[in-house]
Amino acid sequence: MNPRRWVLLLIISLIISAYGVPYTLLNQTYSWTGAFLFWIVFAVSAILVNIWIASRWRDPR
Repeated sequence: MNPRRWVLLLIISLIISAYGVPYTLLNQTYSWTGAFLFWIVFAVSAILVNIWIASRWRDPR
């Protein structure tokens, strides 16, 4: 599979999880620790994806 498709698939899955997980899986969680853990994991994964994309960025010249 093309690396661009992997990146696009990863970004789409992050966006879907950002909206889907809090409203579905964490819907009945009344403790703040479940949501806090999810958002920490989400933030770290989003930062790592951004670093990975930026490291592969090349000048087209």
